[in-house]
Amino acid sequence: MTQHVITTYECFLITSFDGVQMDKKVVKTSIDLTSLVNSHEKPFVVIDKDYRILAVNKAYEHEYGASSEDAVGKMCYQVSHGNDHPCSDEGEECPHDKVFGNGEATVCAHVHCDSEQHMHHVKVSAFPLKGSSDELFLGECIEKISLTDTHLPRGERMVGESSEFLACVNQLNVAASSDAPVLLLGETGTGKELAAKFIHQHSSRSGGPFQIIDSTVFTDSLFESEMFGHASGAYTGSVGEKQGLFELADGGTIFLDEVGDLPASQQAKLLRVLENGEYRRVGGKKSRKTNVRIICATNRHLWESVIAGSFREDLYYRIACLNIRLPSLRDRIDDVPVLANNLLEGINRSMHSSYHLMPDAYEKLQTYNYPGNVRELRNILFIAATRSHNSSMDAALITKVINNLPHCMHPDVTSIDEMSHTSMATSQPPPAGIAEKATLKDLEAQHIKELLGQFHGNRKKAANALGISERTIYRKLKSLGLC
Repeated sequence: MTQHVITTYECFLITSFDGVQMDKKVVKTSIDLTSLVNSHEKPFVVIDKDYRILAVNKAYEHEYGASSEDAVGKMCYQVSHGNDHPCSDEGEECPHDKVFGNGEATVCAHVHCDSEQHMHHVKVSAFPLKGSSDELFLGECIEKISLTDTHLPRGERMVGESSEFLACVNQLNVAASSDAPVLLLGETGTGKELAAKFIHQHSSRSGGPFQIIDSTVFTDSLFESEMFGHASGAYTGSVGEKQGLFELADGGTIFLDEVGDLPASQQAKLLRVLENGEYRRVGGKKSRKTNVRIICATNRHLWESVIAGSFREDLYYRIACLNIRLPSLRDRIDDVPVLANNLLEGINRSMHSSYHLMPDAYEKLQTYNYPGNVRELRNILFIAATRSHNSSMDAALITKVINNLPHCMHPDVTSIDEMSHTSMATSQPPPAGIAEKATLKDLEAQHIKELLGQFHGNRKKAANALGISERTIYRKLKSLGLC
């Protein structure tokens, strides 16, 4: 194996995820490439202008199963893709083209195959390396992006390849590495609950509980009882002791959704427990201690609420240590095809079907601006599936669905949840009683009514079939006029 030596190299260190700010350091010395790449803890590869691999480090060999002897001398696209042509020829973002095109460092999403041809979503940080005689080489630091979570139900995963999505995932990973409070900002439907689960499952608390609190459903009296529990006989009708969510979440994470909707009285009670971790059950005399990590989410401009006096400034600073904004779907429209495929997989599983999108359907889906974000994309696909008569969905069908969306399909709309295994059979027409131009609300109401009938009015069983909480189905029943 030829030993490659460079006399000057430029090393770029990423210091910011937003805007990819770079610090540059030039070191003039003679360095053997093998020594250089093995100084990196993460997988690292050096490639020349002809796509030929010059060196890989031990971390790369371990992660992707390709030894130095197997990789050096081969084309990068042969080793990482099993192709006989550059991956950019297939439309994939290629760091090689960018670095050798303008000589600047870049960060991009990529798909990388290991020696067994398993695909990995990775972030590639590509650096120009200058050799003797100013010859340019490419240095790639490869980091696997964990987009799936084995602790989550099938189909619930973070999916995307755009730079906006990857920047957000980077920030979520940074948040996961600490224990600081996190405030997730974003429009409804952008996946704030899924992002909170991602942080929890990739943190040191992953073995602990993950409790979800919907800030919009509690009265003042119910808030205290649910959050802190109550002692036996605390109030009329209370039998026995009850653990609160802060007690149940001890050692884990609490996700407080729509925190901007908390009334002032509840904000004060929440602030007290966040300040020192102490609380007292309703009717109890003993102070208790809890060790939880708090993650909050809001679709509001929370600081404007602070200025308006509707949200406590001291509570804001307590929960907003790390602010992470989740991009809207229109800001990462290139992710629509991969998102659509993932969502359709879930719809197919729940409906025991095999619906698929035609090529022109993907194009049509990418022309819409999605005021309801990923949630609205899921709804569009679900409606299209119920109206497809041959398991295929083309641009004409997608256009028809989008043009007939009800006016309530905006960021504050309640979505249709994934259908249960008891839902409609493959390629069935809309349920009896639902017209061809039925609205999303009609379809949801009909399906819930059928489930309630099947379970003889048992809301808990119907909620389990839908994969939602009993509290959520109660809210749906109220909004749909079914109770």
